[in-house]
Amino acid sequence: MAAINYNSISELHPKLSHPKVVGIIIGKSDVKSFPDRKNAGVDRYTFGFTVKDSPDFFINVSAWGNDGYINGLSNSFNIGDVVTIDNPLVSTKDPEREEKFCPTTPSPYKLMLAEAHSQVCLCVDMDTSDSLLPLIHMPVKESRDFYPLGDVVANGQSLDGSFINILAAVKAIGEMKLFKKSDGRQGQRLEVKLFDELVSSFPLVCWDREAIQLVQTSVPKGTVIFIADTKINFDRFRNGMAATVNSKTIITVNPDTQEAGLLCRYAKEMLESGALEQDKPDDVPVYTVGQLKEKGQEIAQASYGIIYSFFSKLDLDSSVSKVIKTRCAKCKFQVTEGMQYCTNQLCPGRGQVFSSTTGFDLLVDLTDHTGTLHACTLRSPVAEALLGCSTEQFTHLTDNERTAMKWNFLLERCKIYVKIIASTRTKSGVRAVILACSLADPGEVKQHMSVLLKED
Repeated sequence: MAAINYNSISELHPKLSHPKVVGIIIGKSDVKSFPDRKNAGVDRYTFGFTVKDSPDFFINVSAWGNDGYINGLSNSFNIGDVVTIDNPLVSTKDPEREEKFCPTTPSPYKLMLAEAHSQVCLCVDMDTSDSLLPLIHMPVKESRDFYPLGDVVANGQSLDGSFINILAAVKAIGEMKLFKKSDGRQGQRLEVKLFDELVSSFPLVCWDREAIQLVQTSVPKGTVIFIADTKINFDRFRNGMAATVNSKTIITVNPDTQEAGLLCRYAKEMLESGALEQDKPDDVPVYTVGQLKEKGQEIAQASYGIIYSFFSKLDLDSSVSKVIKTRCAKCKFQVTEGMQYCTNQLCPGRGQVFSSTTGFDLLVDLTDHTGTLHACTLRSPVAEALLGCSTEQFTHLTDNERTAMKWNFLLERCKIYVKIIASTRTKSGVRAVILACSLADPGEVKQHMSVLLKED
């Protein structure tokens, strides 16, 4: 069979004769109807979708027509399907007007479908289809262009009404609730709870059937998703921020990025440990080191907080065996690399197939103007996210390179999210586990430290 020649999205232009495009569906809207201005009492139907044929190029497609044509076309494919689009109209888009309600695309054009002249079919060429499937896991925004949930919560109402990108993992999916709209038509609503290293629960609300279907069929608990152009609003009922999937939003499931990979490892650890069932507070307070020590000694259960402090001890240039360690996957007991069993007599995995994990495993000191937290635990994947390298990459660094990496962070002010537990084994009387860490924004530090200094 002769090879089919497709037009790439990057090469499309209005003067192209009988274009033919193949791509994977990365976004799709619900079918909507409007009164036909030319024919009283008749409704026109429409829906749109976004198709991608390369890592950098994707385009919006819209279809208009009668009830049978539009609903039939919409039901013929879903997000994640590879389709061929035969003879669409290539039209110049008006970004200011159209991208208020459609995904933002790199193409200066849009595609329009006419029932009499255009056709959309599932791609039957398996080689072409297989080559395009990986694109569904590539976010439509730059991989680092997102807000961590902690920053969304911290910015609060200053983000109200904004369209932002979020990288998060799914904690829970609620039940779809049906209701009647003011015009008598049926509506639906589904709420998803998201989490990341800083926030244990954050609401994402879906109103469209297409978004709800994607979440229900493709996003199990613990899945990492990149949500491009979700709308953030202050929810007065919750007295907090919430995200909403809208007509501009594109959700990428299991994004193929380094940032998503690190969050995926964290999510997996939370799932396996059962920590997701034990909600920690979403509104994480900011403390000085001294205040956090006092709080940890006052209460028996774990407490959480953010501190703006320095790494005063970060021994990246010691022997690799002291920086990278292997632990039993079940009980986290340290084992010798290559060992085929756990030596912990109380390990819940005894008698089962042994598995282990290898990662960064450091004890660090955190210091600010009020004191020092000694022997804080810094482990993968948090350490990988901070250092910007994997354990394998780290083992190939020279001594000088590891020392240079150490000084990139030593005595630099960082924003550190910690879990504090009372302990009799440490100098400070508390044991700290670092859950997330990044170099601090100077303006944010100044704002929080001025408040803390007044409190002191």
